[in-house]
Amino acid sequence: MKIKILALALAFLFLCTPVQSQEKIEQSEDFLLRAIEFHGHLGPYLVLGLKAGLFANQIFGRKPMKTEASIQTKTTPPQSCFADGVQFSTGCTLGKGNISLTEGEGLLATFKKNNQKLILKLKKEIIEEINSLPDQEEAWENLAEDLYQRGIEEIFKVSKSESGF
Repeated sequence: MKIKILALALAFLFLCTPVQSQEKIEQSEDFLLRAIEFHGHLGPYLVLGLKAGLFANQIFGRKPMKTEASIQTKTTPPQSCFADGVQFSTGCTLGKGNISLTEGEGLLATFKKNNQKLILKLKKEIIEEINSLPDQEEAWENLAEDLYQRGIEEIFKVSKSESGF
């Protein structure tokens, strides 16, 4: 698959290219390839985490020291791969303690910055689409590539609020 070949070819560039500005990280093929290098493979949950994190960056700005991410889903792969996508896109990390992963059904991601909150709940249809995949790497990669092209509101139910919490 072309993504695998490109990922290997760009691995060197990943190590030699400076990270993009804190404020401007966009969804692009290069961004996806870097995320695959970080995570180790392409899958739907990685892509969902990337998209969620990029959307949070659009709402809050990319502020890795001021943003918190809380994820509720299964804490084992493949669902837990969502957390790697969020870490890669937002800069929230386990080391800084501003991301958490707790056991839950479905997939719910909450992002907080100051008095703002963003909640993304994975739509049931997406969960069903993933669960219907055959156990073949190519099918999982094809869905991941497709999800990467979809709009955020096609994938998640989005809620935003501003208040003390």
